[in-house]
Amino acid sequence: MEDLDTLVLRRAAAWQAAGEPALLVTVARTWGSSPRPPGSLMAINGQGETVGSVSGGCIEDDLILRIREEGIEAVCAQGLPAVLRYGISADQAHRFGLPCGGTVELVLEPLQAHSRVAELLAACAARQGTERHLDLRSGVVTLLPGGTDGVPRCEGDVLVNHFGPRARLVLIGAGDLSRFMSEMALSLGFEIVVCDPRPEQRAGWSLPGVQLSHEMPDDLIQRLRPDARTAVVALTHDPKLDDLALIDALQSPAFYVGAIGSRRNAQQRRERLQEHFDLTPAQMARLRSPAGLYIGSKTPAEIALSIMAEVVACKNGIALPPQVQVAEAKGAEESLLGLEPAMADAWVCGR
Repeated sequence: MEDLDTLVLRRAAAWQAAGEPALLVTVARTWGSSPRPPGSLMAINGQGETVGSVSGGCIEDDLILRIREEGIEAVCAQGLPAVLRYGISADQAHRFGLPCGGTVELVLEPLQAHSRVAELLAACAARQGTERHLDLRSGVVTLLPGGTDGVPRCEGDVLVNHFGPRARLVLIGAGDLSRFMSEMALSLGFEIVVCDPRPEQRAGWSLPGVQLSHEMPDDLIQRLRPDARTAVVALTHDPKLDDLALIDALQSPAFYVGAIGSRRNAQQRRERLQEHFDLTPAQMARLRSPAGLYIGSKTPAEIALSIMAEVVACKNGIALPPQVQVAEAKGAEESLLGLEPAMADAWVCGR
């Protein structure tokens, strides 16, 4: 499953290629509380069919009604972008289901040849961060190299929005845990690569939408060259596979690098990496092991949930307190119970 922005752009490009009138709707700015943040996208065609969202549904309903009754040509006069605001008055806030005082500014852009949606999709597929500049006076679009993320901004009569590659998840090891993580990540719009050079582990492992690689993990990481939209998680418990992938991942801009295992195994892994490989203290500090948030997980599905929660938090730039991470939480529980570390790990896992 693709992320929502890609789905919106792909559907918009399909409508445009079929010669069907359509609009690309962008949340440009918000004031106060709003259901969807700036940068949220929706596409709508002349029949009122939509993909994506700019609110909880009420604003979409109003736009659909306008287009069905008036037509895209009337909503966007002379084929030029239009700016609409919802929620300015208390009556509008109530009518459109906006929180009290919330205001949403939308840019409605008729799709034309100079909209360059297909080019933008190609840039995202090539994992290129792109700034899309929309001239509100002419509707002309300029695509420039840019960051992978950012809040839209208005520079005079130009709306600047950021588009980057899909978040990518690289899993080392094909097993039950990687399957559950892949299923969750697919629903979250991640691009997923599962790597395992062991034929007995790969046998029977398949999941639609997931790339399965038989390369050595370090070769895969070097080939993929993880960027700031990539997470790498080692799941095999085999140092010959996990360590090699982690070494290269820790030296990359990947936003998340993690490995499963007990606290004792995690400490041994850190000692191996520091002793045998030229990693800086800052690079070592990026390793999240044991990976995941402490939720008392016992089954592979629960462990997958705990790791994916941490991955998503890191992707979204959330700095989580140490108390919610596995090692810190187990240490606190250990102190509470007066157990040795190995006994505490066994007690928590058994519980």
